[in-house]
Amino acid sequence: MKNVLLILVVIIVAGFSSAAFGAKSPFKKSSVNREVIIKNLMVGVKSDNYGLRTSSALLLGEFKADEAVIELLSMLHKEDSDDARIVAALSLLKINDSRGIYAIKQATRFDKSDRVKRMCEKFYYHYLENKSN
Repeated sequence: MKNVLLILVVIIVAGFSSAAFGAKSPFKKSSVNREVIIKNLMVGVKSDNYGLRTSSALLLGEFKADEAVIELLSMLHKEDSDDARIVAALSLLKINDSRGIYAIKQATRFDKSDRVKRMCEKFYYHYLENKSN
């Protein structure tokens, strides 16, 4: 587990450092790098470490990793923390998969937290506004 975390940290640091040194996009270097990064972030989403779990979920959204939709849906439905569920919803919005958008819509009505409901409502309205444009 420590090796996976170390690899994940190295990949994230490498991605951000290339952005800082003038690379156009750290996310589009090669499909092989992307696959490795997504794999490591998927491991991070399943971690027991709350910070790693939420930051991995956020980065999966930034990468628009449609491979991660199922994991993010699970996170949206099962996480105890409101913040973690909001991060999962935001990532699902960024990925723009129909399953994720539907889950966000349902969370506006059925989530146990009013805060998560409000945020998901904002995310869903944002989706509708961009869809009509």
